[in-house]
Amino acid sequence: MEIGFIVVIFFIGFIGSFISGMVGIGGSIIKYPLLLYIPPLFGLAAFSAHEVSGISAVQVFFATIGGVWAYRKGGYLNKTLIIYMGVSILIGSFVGGYGSKLMTEDGINIVYGILALIAAIMMLIPKKNVDDIPLDQVTFNKWLAAGLALIVGIGAGIVGAAGAFILVPIMLVVLKIPTRMTIASSLAITFISSIGATVGKITTGQVEFYPALIMVIASLIASPLGANFGKKVNTKILQWILALLILATSIKIWWDILF
Repeated sequence: MEIGFIVVIFFIGFIGSFISGMVGIGGSIIKYPLLLYIPPLFGLAAFSAHEVSGISAVQVFFATIGGVWAYRKGGYLNKTLIIYMGVSILIGSFVGGYGSKLMTEDGINIVYGILALIAAIMMLIPKKNVDDIPLDQVTFNKWLAAGLALIVGIGAGIVGAAGAFILVPIMLVVLKIPTRMTIASSLAITFISSIGATVGKITTGQVEFYPALIMVIASLIASPLGANFGKKVNTKILQWILALLILATSIKIWWDILF
């Protein structure tokens, strides 16, 4: 494996994982398009959509471990929310990850584009007073949370994501969970989700293990750094960073699908 390939893949993994730790996502919303488009720019072999989704699934599993560890103190992890949404998204992501083997490359990209577009629209909806709720007084509809997580899990499993890029806006807009609790809890839910997606991708032979290993090493270094940095940033800024990332990715994916 040539040094240029290692450097490019590590860079993609590091940047994506730092941002994912900072805003509470697994990072596939960033790394999926980067893995598709960046290697060919450097004259390296292009990955297929199946390979990218497989690498992303494995990487997200390790990136979220680092993020959750950084948020383990401070009361940010809502255990009830994690259990209800985590179990549902685990089931959905396994079904989606396993079933994605039957889909075409364009089909996977279209699912990804739909998820990104929905997430972008939701992130642009005003979130009034969501951060005024004390963390120990947060309540939500448990079965609504579980149902939405199951649907997200199926779609996310197909594209090798853990679904946090759409879980975060759902938790902020629909369930009214404060931003920092959303970020911390979504990382834990994403970790659970990534188990199903990773198992589904590995068992169907969709994972390139050498690039995945490079991404994992980058993730374990960058994700805790991003999470610790995110604790110091204003919550409104974190929301806008995530919104812009999702919107840019959605535009790029749909441009390629349509044109």
